[in-house]
Amino acid sequence: MKLVIAEKPSVAMALASVIGARTRKDGYVEGNGYLVSWCVGHLVGLCDASEYDEKYKKWRYEDLPIVPECWKHRVLEGTKKQFGILKKLMRDSKVDEVICATDAGREGELIFRLVYEQAGCKKPMKRLWISSMEEQAIKDGFASLKDGSCYDSLYQSALCRAKADWLVGINASRLFSVLYNQNLKVGRVQTPTLAMIVDRNQKIKEFTKEKYYMAHIKFDEMDAVTEHFQKKEDADRVAADCMERMCEVEKDDVKEKTVRPPKLYDLTTLQREANRMFGYTAQQTLDAVQEMYEQKLVTYPRTDSQYLTDEMGESTETLIQMLLGKMPYAEGLEYHPDVSKVLNSKKVSDHHAIIPTMEVAKADIGELKERNRKILYLISARVLTATADPYIYESHKCQITCNYHTFYLTAKKTKQEGFKAIENKLKQFFGVKIEKEEPELDIWAGKHYGPCDSLVSEHFTQPPKQYTDVICYERGIRNRP
Repeated sequence: MKLVIAEKPSVAMALASVIGARTRKDGYVEGNGYLVSWCVGHLVGLCDASEYDEKYKKWRYEDLPIVPECWKHRVLEGTKKQFGILKKLMRDSKVDEVICATDAGREGELIFRLVYEQAGCKKPMKRLWISSMEEQAIKDGFASLKDGSCYDSLYQSALCRAKADWLVGINASRLFSVLYNQNLKVGRVQTPTLAMIVDRNQKIKEFTKEKYYMAHIKFDEMDAVTEHFQKKEDADRVAADCMERMCEVEKDDVKEKTVRPPKLYDLTTLQREANRMFGYTAQQTLDAVQEMYEQKLVTYPRTDSQYLTDEMGESTETLIQMLLGKMPYAEGLEYHPDVSKVLNSKKVSDHHAIIPTMEVAKADIGELKERNRKILYLISARVLTATADPYIYESHKCQITCNYHTFYLTAKKTKQEGFKAIENKLKQFFGVKIEKEEPELDIWAGKHYGPCDSLVSEHFTQPPKQYTDVICYERGIRNRP
């Protein structure tokens, strides 16, 4: 028999249903020549420093640094029962092959390998590597299993990451706790990130805002401004000089600009967009995508690629036609997709970009959790925008004269809406305010406009931007230091 080990019970059940294992046992499923079991996240981890030597139970400066010569692992508390089940199955004489079916990525590889080694298993190992939980994808994956040794480097990189976390966490936490006589936790990723935030917040605290003024002249949608004035009376004088006067566009620097469609989502860009649109933390977004992956609605979430493989062109065109008919925000949308923009096998490593699956066609989207539904809409819309035409516009930087005073105006003229039409339809559907850009104006050099209204506006210099919206979405922090 073949033993299949998944990362979670829900994934194990999905795999078992496809390969014909349907008899429930204690901690596994059996049938059709397969035993299908699961981990519950990490079952095995690195030992604490005190498990290497009793003296490390007390934190002392003279014991640092602690660098194990031979690394030890232990079964984690709370998961011993499931580890025992897996160990027993691995040693079962009926089992002649073990298939690693944990998540197809670095951490999934580590979860399985630590269990495999801790159990002392020496049986042949195969690897199931799939990006979708659709039935056909699972069948194809089992039909093309690879030898486990093909992923030895992936395992070693995961082990290296775990050891680096241990070395930094154990040694630095003890060092700073002893030096400052209080319990301080230091992490390889957490601490440098917090240092960046603290440094930026300090600059914000030390920032002294300065008031300044600008004079405006207005005509229809046109709103031109002067340079900054430190004194309000100077701006008032300019505004008074220009009230109900005609103005002339002396210079108009025109440039045609093209904005390419955005790429498909990898996990990080999806987390960033979900945070910006809905305020979701990185973990909330990951949980939602992971759940939909297990429901076979989207492809594998933990990917760093924003492209699809070259052979996915035809299936992507079929997917787009389904999305146009299924997504409520796409009603009445007309565009001609160019799927070649998202195909590049050279830029796909372990997994391709996150996209919906054809299972969405049969799903009742209204029955999904609100968060999952919104994330699915985002992923679907990105497939449409990524294959749409570019956004093309003319940029106008104008210098305007009114009664010997100089004003400045930036404007634009759209020549091709392209993917922006889809983006705006999605934002309107969600009730998200569309970001204000330069006004759409017909400006001509040498032409006179007016008579103009004039006014003075008051402004303050702005402090450096907080990191809350720049990097802290990775930690699930929003709008707070």
